[in-house]
Amino acid sequence: MTSQVADESVTAAGAPREKESVRQADLKPKNNRAWLLVLPVVVSVAFTAVIPLMTVVNFSVQDIFTPTDRIFVGLDWFRSVSRDPEVRAAFVRTLLFSAQVLLVEIPLGVAIAVCMPRRGFWVSVALVVVALPLLIPWNVVGTIWQIFARGDIGLGGWTINNVLGIGFNYTLDSTDAWITVLLMDVWHWTPLVALLAYAGLRSIPDPYFQAAQIDAASAWATFRHIQLPRLRGVLTIAILLRFMDSFMIYTEPFVVTGGGPGNATSFLSILLSKIAVGQFDLGPAGAFSLLYFLIVQIISYVFFTVLTRSGR
Repeated sequence: MTSQVADESVTAAGAPREKESVRQADLKPKNNRAWLLVLPVVVSVAFTAVIPLMTVVNFSVQDIFTPTDRIFVGLDWFRSVSRDPEVRAAFVRTLLFSAQVLLVEIPLGVAIAVCMPRRGFWVSVALVVVALPLLIPWNVVGTIWQIFARGDIGLGGWTINNVLGIGFNYTLDSTDAWITVLLMDVWHWTPLVALLAYAGLRSIPDPYFQAAQIDAASAWATFRHIQLPRLRGVLTIAILLRFMDSFMIYTEPFVVTGGGPGNATSFLSILLSKIAVGQFDLGPAGAFSLLYFLIVQIISYVFFTVLTRSGR
């Protein structure tokens, strides 16, 4: 009882001292020079994001004839773009492609990560081999698969046509073009999912696996009850990254198929480039860009909300 009373007296005596120290800290002059360190970041964001975005907003509400001759049209371009059947078809193709990418790359990347060694010399070898496709630039990836999938000289296309006896030509058949673009994306970006999943698996303490061995748990039971719960965080990041990249993909399919044959692989990004650069319709392109940006933000937010709530 005596010690409790002493503690209460010390706490009561210390409270005024703490309040007095807080008051003295508030009375000290604040140094605003630290804001100078933030200024370069603010300027960089303004020039790389805010100013270009506001320029696109300006174009999206005007009909531009010449640099000095333009009229205000309000939301006309937004209505025109949203009702365009070609834009709607490209949106469906892009959404379907992103769904297929997630359905293939997420399970495949997790499976590769589970099969990778956890310790020893082969860990470094496995990490280097898995990461190799990520080191190749996007346009080079498109060129590699453009040559690899050719039916006359490409190793993949020639093997399918002459060894397997299956007619394959991604330049003429829309299904072959779609499969080629999908396989190219899986080859290029599955390593990212695998490395993220591998990092999550390495964070699991060894006693968990030792306990599973003692209980004679199967590989599937170990994965379901030990590994998979620890992967929810990294899988959330992987799903968001792969969705955003696949939904905005441009360089690879443009290099391989040019959006063809016909419009089979014309995704939203390729159609937007066609309107902005090919036709030089800055008004519709500006409205298209803002709608495209809004769609990506909304779907990413939905993905993030659903995944984070399911992990709680």
